[in-house]
Order: sequence, then structure tokens, then C-alpha cells
Amino acid sequence: MNSRLIICQLGSRSILLFTLVLIFSVGVRAQTPAPTDEAGTKATSQSTKEKKLLKNILDDQRAIWTAPFHWGRSDKKWLVPLGLSTLTLIATDRQTAAELVEHGDNLQRLKISNRVSKIGSLYATGGLAGVLYLTGRATGNDRLRETGLLGAEALINSEIVVHGLKAASQRQRIPTDDSSGEFFDGGNSFPSGHSINVWSLATVIAKEYGPHHRLVQVGAYGAAATVSVSRFTGRKHFLSDVLVGSALGYGIGNYVYHKRHDPALDGESEKQNKALMQSKWFPRIVPLYSQRAHVYGGMLSWSF
Repeated sequence: MNSRLIICQLGSRSILLFTLVLIFSVGVRAQTPAPTDEAGTKATSQSTKEKKLLKNILDDQRAIWTAPFHWGRSDKKWLVPLGLSTLTLIATDRQTAAELVEHGDNLQRLKISNRVSKIGSLYATGGLAGVLYLTGRATGNDRLRETGLLGAEALINSEIVVHGLKAASQRQRIPTDDSSGEFFDGGNSFPSGHSINVWSLATVIAKEYGPHHRLVQVGAYGAAATVSVSRFTGRKHFLSDVLVGSALGYGIGNYVYHKRHDPALDGESEKQNKALMQSKWFPRIVPLYSQRAHVYGGMLSWSF
């Protein structure tokens, strides 16, 4: 019975991954030939990324799995803390998981955690990437289109990596064997798939819009952190599963963005932001402070 359920689950994920690849790589065929002006050049650049999606993913996988052979001294500043943190959490996973039980398995907490964690599912993150991409294409927004495309690429890479690591580690989940968290025992807990998914997509979004829209960056990373924590509070994963999944997701999203991002979009965004600041619809912001009343605030004014 369990083997059938696992096969069905893997089958549904495979179908969704295939659908993502189909949307982003085949959908470009419906486009008309691009003209030779600047807008046409940008459209061609985006179309090239879509056509090369499968090749890019293969290149990404080669770079991801061979990354340990290319680490240098500069990587120690984050590898050492991450490695020590992971080992510490693995050593204390049983105790931290038991803390949730000792304080009572609050049904309300479990329900809320499980609902929040659904945001990190492949269906939710893949759907969001698809919406961003299709909206960008429909509106001619190249940055939004690239965000969706790179988000999908990061998600597909994350799914391949996480299933490979789950198959290799075979760690039991929290409810099994009194939260022993044994490795190589037929489980699929390590690392957290929801965490790697949500962090890979959140990182792409934050990198695309963070430099000009800090709230987007804070919101993306904040949502990713919330989903990751919910996998622990919902008793789906150990803390070490969550940490490693989150770190892998961030790393994959960061790699895909820096590898595939079109720098020409940055100049365009700066021009758009400058035009917005100079627009009559953008208010002048004046800070207000009253020392006598001990209050502070701000005033918005428009010039027409």
C-alpha cells in the first residue's frame, strides 16, 4: 500500500514538472517573429531562454552536483557555519521534536502550520511561477516574464536535487519510531522539499525586485522563512531538514538568477523608477515631528 502511494506521488510530481517545462519551452513557438528594434531584441533574448530551458537545466545540474569540487577558501565563511549548524541540529533533532510533544500536540497549531506549509508545495510555487511568466508575456513586462521563467528553472532544479538527496539519505520523518530521525531507514524526510521549493522561488523574486523594492525582498524571504518553520511546527520535518532545504533553495535560486539574469533589465528598471519619481502622480513626502506633543508622522503632497 505504501509503495503504491509513493509511486502515485512521484508520478504526480513528474507530471507537474513536465507541465512546467512544456509551458516555458514550447509556449514560445506561438510568438510572432521579433522585429529588429530594441523591444524586439529583448523579446528575442527572453525567447532564447525559453528555448534553452532544458539545456539550461542540464547545465545547472552539472554545476550543482559538481559544486563541492570547486569550493575555495572564500566559501568557508558560509560553509563552516552551515555545516556546524546542521551537525548541531541533527544531534539535537530528537530533543527539539520531543519539545513539541511535551508541550502538547495542539491541533490548532498543527492545522495552521499545515495550511501555511502548503505555500511551499510544488503545486503552489510552480503555479505562482507560471502566473508571473504568463502575466509578463501578456503585458510585455520583461522583468516579470524573466522572474517567472527563472523561478520555474530554479524550482525544477530544486525538485531534482531534493529527490536525489531524499533517496540517498532515506531519513525517517518525525512521527516514525518515536522521532528517532534515523538515516538510511527508508524515509524521505531529509531535506525538506517545501523549504527548498519556497526558498528557490523566493530568492529569484527577491533578487529580481529587491534592489528597487525592499518590501518585496522582505516579503519574499519572510514568507519563505515562515513556510520553512511551519514544516517543523507542523511535525513534518526536523529542524535540520528545514535548515538544509532552505540553504539549498537559496543557493539554487541565487545561482540561477546570477547565471541567467539579463543585465539590460536593470537599466530599464532604473529608468522606470526615475520616471515614477518625477511623475506628478508620485507624492512629495515630508516628515513631521512635534517635540512638544511628542508625536511624529509624515505628510504627502501632490503638485498638479
